Amino acid sequence: MTDRKRIVDESGITESSVVLEIGAGNGFITEAIAQRAKKVYANELQPGMVKKLKKRMEKFGDKVDILLCDIANCDIGEEFADAGIMYYSFHEIGNQADAVKNIARAMKPNSILSIYEPTIEVNKAAMQKIAGMFEAIGFEKEVERDGSFTRFVRLRRVK
Repeated sequence: MTDRKRIVDESGITESSVVLEIGAGNGFITEAIAQRAKKVYANELQPGMVKKLKKRMEKFGDKVDILLCDIANCDIGEEFADAGIMYYSFHEIGNQADAVKNIARAMKPNSILSIYEPTIEVNKAAMQKIAGMFEAIGFEKEVERDGSFTRFVRLRRVK
């Protein structure tokens, strides 16, 4: 069972946070983020998922903006996010190098980026490579954890 409160807590999301969620899917995690954060930008690539996401997010009004695009090449803006979350999504991104640059551009200095990946899809070495891509452009690893089903790394933007 996914503990959404724990995800929101360990991602440093507060009532004043502006959050970028990459790979929002049907909104399962987005819903928990929106219950706490000031604003959520939910990025999703698949139109079918966006339809489900919109329906699930109706109750939050303009607190949630849905961005239908590939995170590797959409214009999402610069230094607006206090927190970023990728829950079981980064390994699905085709152009990871460009995605990392775009995500980094959206994150404010001192912001937190949390990455969760399924252990069945992403081994320890792959997770370290993902973290390393962000570390190479100005993020610092704060927490790393391997669970039975999920690998987790939390990074902070320092540059």
